[in-house]
Amino acid sequence: MAIDLIADSLVLASELISQVVESMLEVVVATNNVLVNKDSFRELATYMEKIVPILKELNQKNVDSDVLNKSIEILNRETNAAKHLTLECGKRNKVYLLMNCRMIVNRLEKITKEISRALSLLPLASLDLASVTAEEIENLYNNMQRAEFKAAVVEEAILEKVETGIQERNVGRSYANNLLVLIAGAVGISTEKSVLKKELEEFKSEIENTRLRKDQAEAIQMDQIIALLERADAASSPKEKEIKYFTKRKSLGSQPLEPLQSFYCPITGDVMVDPVETSSGQTFERTAIEKWFADGNKLCPLTMTSLNTSVLRPNKTLRQSIEEWKDRNTMITIASMKPKLMSEEEEDGIHCLEQLQHLCEQREQHREWVILENYIPTLIQLLAEKSRDLRSRVLIILHILVKDNDDAKERVAKVDNPIEPIVRSLGRRIEERKLAVALLLELSIFHVLRDHIGKVQGCILLLVTMSSTDDHQAAKDAHELLENLSFSDQNVIQMARANYFKHLLHRLSTGPERVKMIMATTLADMELTEHNKVSLVEGGVLGPLLYLVSHGDMLMKNAAVKALYNLSTVAKNGLQMIREGAKGPLFNLLLHQKSSSPSLREQVAATIMQLAVSTVSQESGQTPVTLLESDDDIFMLLSVINLTGPVVQKSILQTFHALCQSDTATYIKNRLTECSAIQVLVPLCEHGNLDVRANAVKLFCCLADDGDQATILEHVGEKCLETLVRIIQSSSNKEEVVSAMGIISSLPEISPITQWLLDAQALPTVLSILRDSQQNDPSRIQLVEKAVGAIRRFTVPTNLEWQNIAAKAGVIPLLVWLLELGSPLTKKYAAISLGRFSESSVALSRIMPKHRGFWCFSSPPNDICPVHRGICAVESSFCLIEADAVGPLVKVLEEPDPGVCESSLDALLTLIEGERLQSGSKVLAEAKAIPPMIKFLSSPSPTLQEKSLVALERIFRIPEFKQNYGPSAQVPLVDLTQRGSSRVKSLSARILAHLNVLHDQSSYF
Repeated sequence: MAIDLIADSLVLASELISQVVESMLEVVVATNNVLVNKDSFRELATYMEKIVPILKELNQKNVDSDVLNKSIEILNRETNAAKHLTLECGKRNKVYLLMNCRMIVNRLEKITKEISRALSLLPLASLDLASVTAEEIENLYNNMQRAEFKAAVVEEAILEKVETGIQERNVGRSYANNLLVLIAGAVGISTEKSVLKKELEEFKSEIENTRLRKDQAEAIQMDQIIALLERADAASSPKEKEIKYFTKRKSLGSQPLEPLQSFYCPITGDVMVDPVETSSGQTFERTAIEKWFADGNKLCPLTMTSLNTSVLRPNKTLRQSIEEWKDRNTMITIASMKPKLMSEEEEDGIHCLEQLQHLCEQREQHREWVILENYIPTLIQLLAEKSRDLRSRVLIILHILVKDNDDAKERVAKVDNPIEPIVRSLGRRIEERKLAVALLLELSIFHVLRDHIGKVQGCILLLVTMSSTDDHQAAKDAHELLENLSFSDQNVIQMARANYFKHLLHRLSTGPERVKMIMATTLADMELTEHNKVSLVEGGVLGPLLYLVSHGDMLMKNAAVKALYNLSTVAKNGLQMIREGAKGPLFNLLLHQKSSSPSLREQVAATIMQLAVSTVSQESGQTPVTLLESDDDIFMLLSVINLTGPVVQKSILQTFHALCQSDTATYIKNRLTECSAIQVLVPLCEHGNLDVRANAVKLFCCLADDGDQATILEHVGEKCLETLVRIIQSSSNKEEVVSAMGIISSLPEISPITQWLLDAQALPTVLSILRDSQQNDPSRIQLVEKAVGAIRRFTVPTNLEWQNIAAKAGVIPLLVWLLELGSPLTKKYAAISLGRFSESSVALSRIMPKHRGFWCFSSPPNDICPVHRGICAVESSFCLIEADAVGPLVKVLEEPDPGVCESSLDALLTLIEGERLQSGSKVLAEAKAIPPMIKFLSSPSPTLQEKSLVALERIFRIPEFKQNYGPSAQVPLVDLTQRGSSRVKSLSARILAHLNVLHDQSSYF
């Protein structure tokens, strides 16, 4: 029988242990679903997870003892308590649980300690458990005994805020709103009003259940919490608040009441704010009685009885009565003030507004009453008044009313056209502007009003202007308001048109496809200043645009390319586009995508042209940027010319022309020549589209200048030359005329070409341009230079016929005139041609006929040329003396350009060739040409030095000139013998020998 009892006891103990294990595991799982005190529940679950293996092994030992049974009973009881608490914390109202979180952690701590006590009762020493050591169980016991469960920091902060709110009777709507937001965050619910209201209703239901349980202390505490939370906006609708307010206000009457005598402080005589009761039972204002004590008084001011100065008890009942009296009078005052605001007397209106502002600043409750009395429409109406002080006061009051108050904002939204009068204040004086932008910023939080703000004409422009003002707060408010308004695509576009691109760039980068399209189109169509364009690129606009060019659909590509073109008209931007890889996607669209529309290809070609133009004016010191980096790029782009329409042709021609002005000009010209560009350009010079023709001529001119003569001769024939002359004669495009003239100037000076030009009437055409040119017209200078360069081909000394034609056409006087009035390059070309003419003068000068009669009775003829010793004329012998060209040529020697000086010197030196040395030197001396030659000995130009040495070596053979000019030449000549080239040293030494400075047999020779 005893054995049976023991067996039954073992079975019961085993079943109980199994129940405890099962319950603990259920608790561990349930802790994952608790709504509050999650860390504390997790800690309890961790302890239970460690206890479960011990209990399982214990269950296999079949041990029976009173101590063990006692321990199991405790474990069973506390585990069930933990299970019940865990389940409750997973399903009850979240706000209710949060308000009770301290009680919950206390229960958890008690359960943990009880379980640890039960654990200590287990007879572990006699059990010889394998899963854990006695030391580990002891550590577990100690940890559970020392465990201190606390509410989370956030939960504690909320409870403290609740307690403060209950103690302070006058906390308002904002306090309750903020508290409710904190509660929502702590329990994981939305802050939407409907959600919060539902949660509060459930909380109230929990309180009713508390009353049913007859837990009066908890019910009273919860009622206080409900009273606090019901001040929040979510607790009741605006309509419910309005009904409640007017019910109360109508019950008060219409006249303010005088304060009761008991409201006055016996010391100050003023109505008390913080009444306190002394040990004598009398009530005073706290600050007044404290000062009474501080002054050393120990007796009651009324009864003169001795007082305990440490005893001051708040008179809550009296304080509440005073506050209720104040509230009643304030409510009546607010209700009666509105008609006075519309007074015709400005001072009365401002005084009334000052009073209203003071009331609004005192308490949030007052602001609520002002809102409920529907002051907002009246205040907005007052913004139309002329008085600046009145408007400013209204703006201040409106800002106070709408601050953190959705009901007030909603009432503003219901006023007819409420935003426009506020926006008008943005354009007034700075103080009023600051108030207006602060008010608009607060209103923009409310989505309905936010929609209205951006639609008011001029609002966004004024805000952008304010965002850069010196007033920090006004600028900050304007920035924040623009941020709030950036929800709308149209607002963002308006901001961009006001030169505020921040939000456009953001949408272009991160917006959906539709928005990206809108932003790209805006950039494409917008009129931008150069500063704006640079700012956009610096702000990162290129990356998104280039992405759209590469990955967007055709409409997207088109908008993005147009935007790139708009930005590329600034050279700095064009260079940055090249750096960021714009060439690749643009070339891909132009060269490879047959599906591209003609308009897109035209826009792409125009953009590529702008990139080319940007490479022309690169700043020194920076890494050079190149557009076309390979022969393939050049060949493919050139090949497109004959495959596209005139708009694309024009852009490609302009692209190559621009690149021919860049740092890579030599490379580009050589590659174009190798790719048969001349062959492509010659037909285009006759193109029916004048723009294409003009740009083809311009590019042809670049390639003809210093180009490969054989290639040019291969493709330029009589027809091409006739076309060029016709362009010069008829084109209204000045650049085209200059370029056509430049081609003629650059063509090889060979007989067929010159003859073709003469046949095409090129010479009279060129001369007519030179005769019509006004040298003070900068636009004509380049044309004159090219024209004078073209004249050279008709003056080659090897073809006397051409020279005669040119001379009879009046070329020589024209050239002399240009020596005095032309640009340096014009002077150079004119000197070259005059020198060529002069080379033929010796042969053309007429020999004097023999004189008949007696020489002694006749005077020498006056028309004998002093150089050529015959009869000379401008048109027949091309004589420089007869053309009065010597003086102008000598003057040209003063030009800073060595090349110009060389050409002039060459022309002058034709006067001292051969037998003309004596007479020519005399003419040069009279024209003061020899000192400049001596000066050229110190020139940095080796060619000019050498030509001067050759001239002086001949001139100084004549004793007269050696004597007059030799001394001034000695020093530079000696210097040249020491540092010049071998030829220069030799010539210098030869001259020094003429001057008797060196021996004729000097080693310098």
